[in-house]
Amino acid sequence: MREALQVRQAARVKGDGGTGSGFKTFLLRGNLVDMAVGIVIGIAFGAVVTAFVKDLITPIIAALFGKPDFSGLFFTVNHSKFLYGDFFNVIVAFIIIAAVLYFLVVAPYARFKARYEPAPVPEPEMMQCPRCLSNIPAHATRCAFCTADL
Repeated sequence: MREALQVRQAARVKGDGGTGSGFKTFLLRGNLVDMAVGIVIGIAFGAVVTAFVKDLITPIIAALFGKPDFSGLFFTVNHSKFLYGDFFNVIVAFIIIAAVLYFLVVAPYARFKARYEPAPVPEPEMMQCPRCLSNIPAHATRCAFCTADL
């Protein structure tokens, strides 16, 4: 019992406070904070695109096809209302977000990665030693395994 108390006190002096400090270390890792910032920015971007679709894109499409507002389109089955116009707005917003992510993140990253990726090293041409049948480089003049002259 006394030894356990001494170990606990030594851990506190060392700064190894157990679960609390491990959790603190986990929260303060750089990649976790970066991910959290990215998620918050993504949510805000999604709200902007949704508003853009609802307030600008949908009225333009509606003006071309004669319907004043897609979000008001619905049909009923057994007194249940199905808002398919609202669903259309969400689909358009999703397509815009997917296009922006592809053209502003995925495509440039793929080009960047391809530019700085090292070229593959060609495999050396190999041949078999006529004496021991080991694989050796094609331009070798002596077998590395049986030392036969080639």
